[in-house]
Parts: sequence; structure tokens; C-alpha cells
Amino acid sequence: MRKALIPTMLIAIALLAAPAAQAGVDAAATFDQLKALEGTWTGTPEGMGEAAEEAEMMPTVVHEFKTSAAGTVVMETMNPGTDHEMINMYHLDGDDLVLTHYCAGGNQPKMRLNREASSADNLVFDFAGGTNLDPAVDEHIHSANIRMLDDGSLDSIWQSYADGEPAGEMAFHLSRADASD
Repeated sequence: MRKALIPTMLIAIALLAAPAAQAGVDAAATFDQLKALEGTWTGTPEGMGEAAEEAEMMPTVVHEFKTSAAGTVVMETMNPGTDHEMINMYHLDGDDLVLTHYCAGGNQPKMRLNREASSADNLVFDFAGGTNLDPAVDEHIHSANIRMLDDGSLDSIWQSYADGEPAGEMAFHLSRADASD
């Protein structure tokens, strides 16, 4: 009986010591999806809450995706060359996919892919800190969602926070600018 107990205990210890597998989407595969977005995308914004005023100022938007740094980063430029230009940088950090939003507001919120809430066609990024902002009081982008649609277009949705609570949402409905090429 004692001999049978020792192997069982060793198996139990090994299972407890092994790192728990994270459920949900694979960060590296998701990063490859973002790389596949390379190119120019155009579309229309739709704002809700405080973001509605910005949507009226930009009847058409341009997002450019570019892979850089030997394939280790995807840079998304929102409205390049305008007063509203912003940059999003996506990269792997170990087993995680992270996003830093370089905002025209002068802050840099950081988000992490929520692997459990995401799917292959719906990428959910949650707030994970940032620089030049106090999330309890400052207005900032707090989460992002990229939805890959069946028709080849995508929705890019950004939730802003102010005073520690939701302040509005901006959605960009985008299609490849070169889709007819």
C-alpha cells in the first residue's frame, strides 16, 4: 500500500507544480493575424458619448498597419499626417500580446490581450497600466476590441475612461483601401 501511495503523491505534486495552461486564443497566432492586416484601411467612425464630437470632425478615417523591427512589432497609425494621428504598437511579451496606444492626448495606455475573452475573430484588449496618466482621474483609452468580419472588413472599437469610469466609445468600421486591386 505504501508503494502505491508514493507514485500517486509524486504525480499529484508534479501536476500542482506544472504551470497552468491558459485557456483562450494563442497570443502568437493572434499576433500573426495582426501582421496579416498590413496595408491601408479606410472607413467611417462612429462615436458615442464624449467621443461623438471627434467622429463628426473625421468623416473618413485611415488606419495603416505595418510590420516592423524584423517582424516583432505591428505598428498601426490612425489618421496619419493629421492633427488626430495616433500610433498603436502591438508586440509579444513572452506568452502575452500587448498593445500600447500613443494617444494624441499625450498619454500612453497599455493593454494586454484578454485571451479568455478573445476569439480568432474578436480580439479583446484590457487596460494594464500606462504612462502619463492616472487612471482614476485622467481621460484615457481603457480598452480596445478588434473584430474581424466575414466580409474581410474589420471594426476597431476603443473605450475611453475619465474619472475612473467609462466616458465614451469610438468605433471605426474599416475596409482595405486596396481591396479592389
